[in-house]
This record gives sequence, structure tokens and C-alpha cells, in this order.
Amino acid sequence: MNYKSFEDLPVWQAAIEFSIRVFEFTNKADFRGVGDVKNQLERAAVSVSNNIAEGFERGTNTELSNFLYIARGSAGESRSMLCLCERLPKFAEFKPDILNLKSRVKNISQQLFGWIESLKNSNIKGEKFFSEKEKSKNKNRADWMEFKKELEEAQRINIESTKRKHEQLNPNKE
Repeated sequence: MNYKSFEDLPVWQAAIEFSIRVFEFTNKADFRGVGDVKNQLERAAVSVSNNIAEGFERGTNTELSNFLYIARGSAGESRSMLCLCERLPKFAEFKPDILNLKSRVKNISQQLFGWIESLKNSNIKGEKFFSEKEKSKNKNRADWMEFKKELEEAQRINIESTKRKHEQLNPNKE
């Protein structure tokens, strides 16, 4: 699937949702006496979505991969900070919240890993390198695929309609 903007990316959406949940957690938990853990956790969480966005906007698969690795690193940092919180007695009552956040960020990290691996196996260098001719060819290919999908759906509907008519005309035959 081709995404037109980073806001459409499921992994970016998951990263934004993760950040929101981190801010909800840090707003209700008492971080006094644990240094800069709150600020560090919030910054690491926000860094995940920001690096996905920045890499997406760069226009090359090489830069995108680099920023996805950075986003994945920030996901790891977030998870590490959550592991620390999980082990601190003052956060004992927030264990379910922490486990939920760890699960979310681990899922994001797995999505990023899958995307990075697919980029490694791609022959396309990135949108930045597409000439107008290649962009036109890709648009024509996408239009053709959409037309083909619509045609196949119309054929499927026609076949089903023909079967129903046949069954209505021949109710005793199986």
C-alpha cells in the first residue's frame, strides 16, 4: 500500500497513541525523587513518531531506514525507562499501565523492524529519485490495478447474479 503522508502510516498512528498514553501515565504518577525519568520517558516516546515522520519526509529509502532505526532506538529507550519504572516500588500501583505501555512500544518496534527489512529488500531508492516519467508510469500502473480490481469485482457480482437467477429458474436442481 502506498501512503501519501506519514499521518496515514499505521506505525506512526500507533506511535502517536503510545505518546499520548505515556503522557497520561506521567501525569498521574508521582515522579518526584526519581531524577529526570518523567522528562526522559516523554522525550523518548515523542521521538518515536517524530523520527518516523522525518524519515518519511526525506524522500529516500536510505534516509527513511536510518530514521526508522532511530525511531526503533527511541522505542527501545522508552521500553527501558518503563522497565525502570516497573521496578521502582513507588510505581507499584501503575504496573498494569506500565505493562500496557511496554506492550504497545514493543509492537511499534516490531512494526519498524518489519518495515526496515522490507526497505532492505527493495530495489526502489525512494520518491526523491523518481523522474516525471517514472512517476507517470507508477500512476498509470496504480490506475490500471484499481481498474482491474473494479473489473474483477463486477465479474464476481455478475457471476453471483447469474447463479441466483439460475437457482430461481431451476429450484429443484442442485
